[in-house]
Amino acid sequence: MNGEQRNIAVIGGTGAEGSGIALRLAKAGHRIAIGSRDSIKAASVAAELNAIIGTELMIGLENKAAAASAEIVILTVPYAAQVATVEDIRAALAGKILVDATAPLVPPRVSRVQLPAGGSAVAALQTLLGEEVRVVSALQNVSAVKLHRLGEDVGCDVLVCADDEGARETIIDLMTGIGLRGIDAGPLCNSTAAEALTSVLIWINRKYKVPGAGIRITGLEG
Repeated sequence: MNGEQRNIAVIGGTGAEGSGIALRLAKAGHRIAIGSRDSIKAASVAAELNAIIGTELMIGLENKAAAASAEIVILTVPYAAQVATVEDIRAALAGKILVDATAPLVPPRVSRVQLPAGGSAVAALQTLLGEEVRVVSALQNVSAVKLHRLGEDVGCDVLVCADDEGARETIIDLMTGIGLRGIDAGPLCNSTAAEALTSVLIWINRKYKVPGAGIRITGLEG
């Protein structure tokens, strides 16, 4: 494994996106707590994912316990559950990095950009939580299907936004360690672009009948 082994919680880790992220993090050697409102379901998914990669690095816990066990918490719940879930685990987030993969999708028109009044759903969490939590925006544009295909290149860059430069660098390094390329995309307000792109990519997936359109930032190869 490249870098430091970390204790990471994936809240919403029983879903397609969350379980794909957990799978890649555990394969890279990190200890993962899969969080769910249902601890039995979380434990079942953790066992299934451990069997795929032949480790015992993943455990399943109720959301609060998962967040309390971790130094980095990754939020992968639907937009409608974002704030309520964070309020539920808030006491366990102080002093930690919270990576929010939320895209403000509003069914049924999820292929149309529908940003919240403040612009960024992730930036709104930083306002809610205050300075004691370092909120980072990342992973909105990565296909869950491709995350589960461990032997394949995901083929998508990860835009990483945060007001705290150290938190940005930590998550960029974490992305590199799981085979993705993290791109420093600046302050948290810039998350608006990544959040909006999710709906655009859903449209492209449907239009061209592909499972996981993504983005690449050109001009950085040199």
